[in-house]
Amino acid sequence: MSAVLIGMSKTGFQGITALTVPYMAIAFGAKESTGIILPKLCMADIIAVCYFRKKADWKAVVRLLPAAVAGFFIAIWVDDQIPASDFRFLLGITLLTVFLVMLWSEFTGSQNRWAHAWWFAPFFGLLGGFVTMIGNAAGAVMAIYLLTMRKEKMEFIGTNAWFFMVVNLLKLPLQILVWHNITFESFRLNLLMLPFLGLGACIGLRIVRRFSDQSFHRFIQIVTAFSIILMITR
Repeated sequence: MSAVLIGMSKTGFQGITALTVPYMAIAFGAKESTGIILPKLCMADIIAVCYFRKKADWKAVVRLLPAAVAGFFIAIWVDDQIPASDFRFLLGITLLTVFLVMLWSEFTGSQNRWAHAWWFAPFFGLLGGFVTMIGNAAGAVMAIYLLTMRKEKMEFIGTNAWFFMVVNLLKLPLQILVWHNITFESFRLNLLMLPFLGLGACIGLRIVRRFSDQSFHRFIQIVTAFSIILMITR
């Protein structure tokens, strides 16, 4: 089931992996589960990029990536220093604040000045890199960034797909060599999940085509809000 949901998340239903991450963490442990989920994410990213290869806003991806890589190493340091639950709560409050500002600017029709500040993209890149390294849960971070930038549906999905493919592939060596939580056995398990990832991707594509841009953005907002609530309350 988690493989199907991950496949769906990569072809339009950004943030739906928030439904799988907590249960994988309960079943395998918080850090260990990241090593089981990550190869599935990489496989699903490749599927999504094959379909949305021409839809990405590459300028947005490039603005986010350097800070995202810095976030990896901050996450490795923090893992040995501070309880992850404390940072998860702080991150949830930060994302909630930005999310509410985004909603306010949208509903009032005013311009969100944060979106054009020099620090906005690096800030979200850093948050995304940190959260994805700690728990493969950066969907809410990227969703808020792309919603704030007001990307249309296909560009939203394409930019998200390319960003996470690059980020997740860059994470693999760190997960293998530093945290040692990707093994031959866990990778073989992920290979068995490949058909279910493909099934989820196909389901996601069929459903997302029926959404208007406005309906798609509303759905992403609801799932993102749910992800933030999980982050704060877990």
